Amino acid sequence: MTNSALVNRELGGLAWQLDREGVTGVVDTSTLSRSLYSSDASLYRVVPQGVAWPRTVAELRSVLDAARDKKVAVTLRGAGTSCAGNAVGPGLVVDVARHLNQVLSIDPEQRTAVVQPGVVQSELQKAAAPHGLRFGPDPSTHNRCTLGGMIGNNACGPRALGYGKTADNVLGLEVVTGGGERLVLGGPDATPVEQSPTLTALRDLVAQNLALIRTEFGRFARQVSGYSLEHLLPENGFDVARFLTGTEGTLVTITQATVRLVADPPYRTMVALGYPSMADAADDAPTVLQHRPTACEGLDARIVDVVRQRLGDSAVPPMPAGEGWMLVELSDSDPEALAVRAALLLDASHCTDGLVVDDPVRAGALWKIREDGAGLAGVSLGRPAYPGWEDAAVPPEHLGDYLRAFDALLTRHGLRGMPYGHFGDGCVHVRIDFPLTDEGGAEHYHGFVTEAAELVASFGGSMSGEHGDGRARSALLPSMYSAEAIALFGKVKAVFDPDGLLNPGVLVDPRPVEADVRAALVRTAPMRGRELHLSAEVHRCSGVGKCIADTTGAGGVMCPSFQATRQEKDSTRGRARVLQEMINGSTVKRGFRSPEVHEALDLCLSCKGCRRDCPTGIDMAAYKARVLDETYRGGLRPRIHYALGWLPRWGRLITTVPGLAVLTNAVMATPGLRSLLKWGAGVDQRRQLPRFARTSATRAGRARVARTGGSAPHGPVVLWVDSFSDKFAGSGAGPMVELLEQAGYEPRFLERDACCGLTWISTGQLDGARRQLRAALDVLHPVVSAGTPVVGIEPSCLAVWRSDAGELLPDDPRVPEVSAGVLTLAELLARTPGWTPPDLSGTTVVAQPHCHHASVLGWKADAALLASTGADVTTVGGCCGLAGNFGVEKGHYEVSVQVAEHDLLPAVREAGDDAVVLADGFSCRTQLAELADRQAITLPELLLRGGPRSS
Repeated sequence: MTNSALVNRELGGLAWQLDREGVTGVVDTSTLSRSLYSSDASLYRVVPQGVAWPRTVAELRSVLDAARDKKVAVTLRGAGTSCAGNAVGPGLVVDVARHLNQVLSIDPEQRTAVVQPGVVQSELQKAAAPHGLRFGPDPSTHNRCTLGGMIGNNACGPRALGYGKTADNVLGLEVVTGGGERLVLGGPDATPVEQSPTLTALRDLVAQNLALIRTEFGRFARQVSGYSLEHLLPENGFDVARFLTGTEGTLVTITQATVRLVADPPYRTMVALGYPSMADAADDAPTVLQHRPTACEGLDARIVDVVRQRLGDSAVPPMPAGEGWMLVELSDSDPEALAVRAALLLDASHCTDGLVVDDPVRAGALWKIREDGAGLAGVSLGRPAYPGWEDAAVPPEHLGDYLRAFDALLTRHGLRGMPYGHFGDGCVHVRIDFPLTDEGGAEHYHGFVTEAAELVASFGGSMSGEHGDGRARSALLPSMYSAEAIALFGKVKAVFDPDGLLNPGVLVDPRPVEADVRAALVRTAPMRGRELHLSAEVHRCSGVGKCIADTTGAGGVMCPSFQATRQEKDSTRGRARVLQEMINGSTVKRGFRSPEVHEALDLCLSCKGCRRDCPTGIDMAAYKARVLDETYRGGLRPRIHYALGWLPRWGRLITTVPGLAVLTNAVMATPGLRSLLKWGAGVDQRRQLPRFARTSATRAGRARVARTGGSAPHGPVVLWVDSFSDKFAGSGAGPMVELLEQAGYEPRFLERDACCGLTWISTGQLDGARRQLRAALDVLHPVVSAGTPVVGIEPSCLAVWRSDAGELLPDDPRVPEVSAGVLTLAELLARTPGWTPPDLSGTTVVAQPHCHHASVLGWKADAALLASTGADVTTVGGCCGLAGNFGVEKGHYEVSVQVAEHDLLPAVREAGDDAVVLADGFSCRTQLAELADRQAITLPELLLRGGPRSS
């Protein structure tokens, strides 16, 4: 029997044992789930034999008992954002984030919180905030990383300088050891050492190695690599809870944690310091530390330039002169004292230029550069950049020299990286362009990190300063620890986990650093040869997991289906992982037709939120269209592909043939016929069908323009009326014509239809989409090339010219010109001389940007226009949930409603009946009318409501 078959049999027995105990539906051994959890945010790919999602602590304990009984390895996982490969394993991956994610209690007087291991750090912050408290450590992934993961890796973040590492904030743990013993560590109910075989053996082991522990461990604050045995010394109180923080799930499984909360001083300010280089900035870290900063972050022009290139000049506020910077945060309870401290720091530093940033908005923009660094660095070096040497730390007094030596090491190996990090702690992050997909790439990686480990050890440093060692650095521990210390790690492991079942391959008996590297496997992947571009695209996903964070309240879109279901398969990252496995071909074996691929993509709304919000630039909508295209090429398609994919054709037919629109609307209004029509089209029976217009908006608009006639001061502007605005009942083009006339334009209409092919794209009929686009170019390009502005109505159709068109017709030189020449109404009005917005003071507006408007076109022009009207505007993040054909397809209704309930519908209800709901997207207006019985209006309709501004 093969090892794989043996493990599968064991997992089958494990599941049977759990079922017998009444724990059903917790373990999944499907290819889809195994693919989803094959990687974290690291270099590594280890396909597990199964995944478990325990719903209660009791179920978690049952899973651990069954796994131990069947000798199945267990790897705990929170958000899966580990950069070192701590959260992948060969046996059973146990995901605690889906269900075990509650803040159980907060004690404001004792300043403590009791949490389950799957609690997201930012959710704990929200719960503590009403009491004026917070959890101190705050990694850049704070809006998705879990407390269990933070405890496992001893996470820190920029403000650990002020609040300490996670280990400094853990007061107690409830755990299950690898051997099955349940322990309560810390607090009045703590398990007595003498009553625990595990704790007694651990205490005896420490007593036998006091000299070794005192000389090799706890040498400086960020010595995170290995086991932090210094916490077990008698003089440190034999603090087992603090010791277990940072053991990466190799010794125990955490079921509950008690953590310290702290009060933030009410006032804070930033001091931004500029230097000739980042190494010069690092030289100044000891001086800065004398001023007791809360945070002290370092970066240089490499990362700043990337942010500017990727996000625009507005993403980088004015900074002090220099090529390297330190951003220093000071906090205080006295604003006057804080101002004095900031001035003293600025004066004492050795910067070449500096300033005090007391504007919180500007300070936030500067912090954002640092926060987004990892994801942006990964896609900005010409070839992919990876973690692997991610968070080494040295004592701050050696940081400048270490950075110079590290840059020399990169140069010697022909590599590039973008360092930045926590300079106050001597901790440096960097993504490096290892040639992992080249011949010998894995060996090149091994050679570099081996030398890097020796380098950091020569400065008295630690290979890991906050992310743990994982699979990336565990094998390198002999570079910084003696053979006796390495042997002691093994003895500690044997005390807690005698069968070696917890997170094998990490810290003790580690896998080689070059083993299981995901990118190295891509080189020989079966599909890579014929799908090189798609392979490169889907492998850009770093796993950093921004798509599983709830960022919609901050204007983000990604990823609406995950926000609704909270299942990994419905995240951008999860879908990318399945597509990677499709390319690799070892688990997902049927290429584009693999059922796992279609299940993962089924709930993708094609919103393109990931295209903007994902730091690595994943465009899952484009990949979904490609998969559908390849799957059904030359064969029979789902009914809805013909019904909605060809909707513009049906619309032209119905609105052109006299009387057909009336007849069609009558059929759709007749109960039995309506149900039959929906079934035939593949539409959910709970969905309403939009009514067709009796005459197209284009014909009505031409008739109006012919009646009014005349010239205008700003000359002609051509209206591009999309199929939705043209063929369905609604306001059509009328309000746009009226507004443009008021703005001093002479509206005109295209002589022929110019369909962008959006419905063909969303249903994966890409050859048809190309035909539609070429025909549209024949109509639009002569207008644009003549210098006549073209303004569109439907955002999703406009967005096609700025995204899909260039990808589908990369060699057509007309595409960039049309892309630049077809404008939104807000963009046109912003460049219209003398036009002033109407006065909408006193009007409450809830604005729902169409997903493609926010993600592709950009909402800035619309936001500026709305702000200039004086209206009270609330801009909703997230997606409406209808998303073109997605929400009407059979099987999508529940998720479509859940997505709408995440942001849009609550915002509309909260604003009340007197608020105006603004939605330029046809889908958004349809969803609002159907689910909330609210008639949303378009931007031209809103602007026509206002009166002239008083002079």
